[in-house]
Amino acid sequence: MELRTLKAFVEVVRQGGFSEAAKVVFTTQSAVSKAVRQLEDELGLSLLNRIGHRTTLTDAGEVVYRRAITILAGRDDLLAELSELRGLTRGTLRLGLPPIGNDALFAPVFAVFRNRYPGIEIRLIEQGAKRLEEMVLADEVDLGASLLPTPDAFEWQSVRCEPMHVLLPSSHPLARQEAVPLAALKGNSFLLFETGFALNGIILDACRTAGFAPGIAARSSQINFIAELVAAGLGVGFLPRLIAEQRQRPGIAHALVVEPGMEWHMAWIWRRGGYLSHAGRAWLDLAAEIAAKS
Repeated sequence: MELRTLKAFVEVVRQGGFSEAAKVVFTTQSAVSKAVRQLEDELGLSLLNRIGHRTTLTDAGEVVYRRAITILAGRDDLLAELSELRGLTRGTLRLGLPPIGNDALFAPVFAVFRNRYPGIEIRLIEQGAKRLEEMVLADEVDLGASLLPTPDAFEWQSVRCEPMHVLLPSSHPLARQEAVPLAALKGNSFLLFETGFALNGIILDACRTAGFAPGIAARSSQINFIAELVAAGLGVGFLPRLIAEQRQRPGIAHALVVEPGMEWHMAWIWRRGGYLSHAGRAWLDLAAEIAAKS
């Protein structure tokens, strides 16, 4: 049973005849007659009493007409809803964000997106980058923010690339330096993030390249707590420059870490070859637009 045959049948009833129905559905009278006959053959029942140029419904025709109206209305509702999604007047966008860098990188995009697409509900999930990669692959979020490089299972769009800064106690011998070689930090206790934070991998990989394995004094998922531990002299911490510059406070000095490849490169990721909603694509377009202006 095809929608076009139901449409032809409904219009014959509404318009009171085949020629009038043909004008409404933009086809010939013979095509409308053929469509109705096809529907009757498929159902094995007569749907219309044909009396001269007039048509009336049989009992079976009454049932089919009533159901056909419901089916066609459902089709119209479906098309309207899909049109709303394409037009971004409604829908949901699921975003996975890491705890590091949310305020600096993503708040401006949220504000503009909300103003531009007020009908789109944004659902936020905050996890470490590794967990977010798992959630993207499991289709638990549409887009996740992670650090490059990522596995080949993902497509990505760059957000921002920043050099790393080391946070030093103000009493540290290197506290007055603007730039510090990573090797100069050998022997210092490191303050790292919890397991699952991709930033740890950047730091530890760079240390291996520099020829040492650091001692780890403590781990935390909170940037401010790590900063407080640095100020207390427990060790040194690391943050991307953009975020480190927002943590200026007495008792802490910042210095650029001089080490090739030690960069924090944040990107939006999604499943390679997977479906990305219109809302997701609109988010990526807006993020690129804002990044180009900054």
